[in-house]
Amino acid sequence: MIKEKKLQDLEKEYNLDLEKAAATIKKQKPKKVLLQFPDGFKPYATEIQKKLEKILGKSSPEFYLWFDSCFGACDIPLETKNLEIDLIIQFGHSNWDYSEKKDIKVL
Repeated sequence: MIKEKKLQDLEKEYNLDLEKAAATIKKQKPKKVLLQFPDGFKPYATEIQKKLEKILGKSSPEFYLWFDSCFGACDIPLETKNLEIDLIIQFGHSNWDYSEKKDIKVL
């Protein structure tokens, strides 16, 4: 029997920092936010989105989920410029310095 994992299971293993993500969204006030995940987190994508929407309440932006490949913190989906994404929140294991990317805000 396969045990269905819940978001709480993922949060026990990883620090998702959803409060930090929500604080950044509140501060920057983006209209469109893209959530990008490594493959292991993708089954939780909609639950993570719903939790962020719950934390943000009425100030919640329009969320987009990126389900294409993600090979780590250096893998920014530049195609999102066409969608007029204001902020990308990338979940993963490594921090990356995005200070050179002036046109796309990344957390």
